[in-house]
Amino acid sequence: MPTFQYTARDMSGKSVQGTLEAGSQREATSQLTGRDLFPTKITEQKSGSGLSLFSGKKKKVKGQIMATFYGQLASLLRSGVPMIRSLTILGEQSSTPVLGEVLHEIRGRVEDGEPIGDTMARYPGVFSDMAVNMVRAGTEGGFLEDALDRVGVFTELQEDLKGRTISAMAYPAFLFTVGTVVISALLVFFVPKFDMLFDRLRQKGEMPAMTEALLGFSNFLQGYGWIVMILGVVLIIVLRTQLQTERGQDIFDKVKLKVPVLGDILMNLSVARFCRVLGTLLANGVPILKSLDISKSATGNRLLSRSISDATENIRSGESLAKPLRQSGYFPISVVEMISVGEESNSLDRVLPEIADSLEKRTFRRLDLFVRLLEPLMLLVMAVLVLAVVMALLIPVLKSSTSL
Repeated sequence: MPTFQYTARDMSGKSVQGTLEAGSQREATSQLTGRDLFPTKITEQKSGSGLSLFSGKKKKVKGQIMATFYGQLASLLRSGVPMIRSLTILGEQSSTPVLGEVLHEIRGRVEDGEPIGDTMARYPGVFSDMAVNMVRAGTEGGFLEDALDRVGVFTELQEDLKGRTISAMAYPAFLFTVGTVVISALLVFFVPKFDMLFDRLRQKGEMPAMTEALLGFSNFLQGYGWIVMILGVVLIIVLRTQLQTERGQDIFDKVKLKVPVLGDILMNLSVARFCRVLGTLLANGVPILKSLDISKSATGNRLLSRSISDATENIRSGESLAKPLRQSGYFPISVVEMISVGEESNSLDRVLPEIADSLEKRTFRRLDLFVRLLEPLMLLVMAVLVLAVVMALLIPVLKSSTSL
């Protein structure tokens, strides 16, 4: 069905823009009139242009903005504002063009009688599977406001977790980048200036091996550095291509978990995400099989997702969740035991968020310690490398001065 872009005025005379699907321009006009909008311009939109329905699927909105949106929508609905009016208000107030456009389109579909959960599912780049299913469960169970509140809180927690992880690794990444640039600049621009000064020592056979190696490496970078850069770019492209394949993603996820210290940190964070998503979905009435299917993608690791898929098959055949998780070897024993107790007491929806909180606290303590140790270690490595360069240049200078 064609998509039309329109400009219209509402009952108060305010200009409104958006898109809608209709069989013809006359049908589009009829739809707008039914929404109490008076069209001033309607044009058929070519596929792929503008912020159409399809761009909502491709474009994404920041998690913090979505967390605020869920909370605001819940507050409006709880205050008695109708859904369509709430969507209109939030769409007009949105500071993000993509979200504003999506909300206009959602409002139109809701006006046409489509359930809000089904409409949100059309925009996977904006609304996560978890949010869609919780809204569906809230709509069917009559607790939509509470479901939206929980989605907002969960989204904010996830963004906080992501932000803390990134900020913890930012300074080590900065040190690594600066150190690489400084050492490269020394080797390419500073070291070659000493090559001619050491000719006499080289002729006498008194050139230290350390200095000879340094000068050789520096000359190599000057002559073939561009080849190294090209090979580096090619390697990055090949790796990125491989990471888009299932086998490449499996290998990468396996390697991540094998990295000393950091692997355990990444594992615990993935397990914590899984527990929080699963617990939140179960608390909002989403069936456990559907909840597991959604939460397995929240781990961010294909090996863990596969283990959860096996657990799903166990539950489908009437067995427990804890057993296959224990057999996978990826889930900590303490976590598996708490899940087992939660299953036996029928309180998984309460136990899982507690597991996530506990895991995140322990993991961030380890991450802080890891970063605190990593920073001086990187500084020490940089200092040793710079000292090695200086000593390699200073020793021949001292030899030359004593031989005069």
